[in-house]
Amino acid sequence: MVLDAILGNLPLVMLLAGTALVIAEAFAPGAHFFVVGVALFAAGLVGIPLAGVVSGAVLYATLAMVVLAAAAATLYVYRQMDIMGGGNKGKTSDSSSLRGKTGRVTKRVTPTEGEVKLAEGGFNPYFKARSVDGEIAEGEEVLVVDPGGGNVLTVESFANVTDDIDRELEADRRETAEKEREASADS
Repeated sequence: MVLDAILGNLPLVMLLAGTALVIAEAFAPGAHFFVVGVALFAAGLVGIPLAGVVSGAVLYATLAMVVLAAAAATLYVYRQMDIMGGGNKGKTSDSSSLRGKTGRVTKRVTPTEGEVKLAEGGFNPYFKARSVDGEIAEGEEVLVVDPGGGNVLTVESFANVTDDIDRELEADRRETAEKEREASADS
């Protein structure tokens, strides 16, 4: 009896199920329900006026073809527009791609524990972290020096990061200070 009621109103059931799945996608984004939801919604839209003209196996076969065609078209458009990814962002990358990324400390980082939020950290930008040495206070900007397999990042505070340019500038400052001391000693 319930099955007869569902089959008798199958286009309406498909329309409502498709609507529910598209709405569910809004609450749980990630293309889990969207393609199926649009396909069922399209089949329901086609099936409601068609149900008055054809019935039985012809209606069910038509609805099945509409579901398949709408799902294929929705998936194609979804991938072409790259709605979720934005270029290569949707692709999984290895942990070594985290080296050199910047972020902020969200929980104090010590040599054994802490947490950082990376600026371009993907879907979940929060990572467990440890410092190279010493403590890094909450809110400080950090640089990933070792991705550590992606589970626990080793980070260093920007205050401690030096590169070739920084070393050259420091050497130049020392040299200039030395020359000034010698000049003042000669006077």
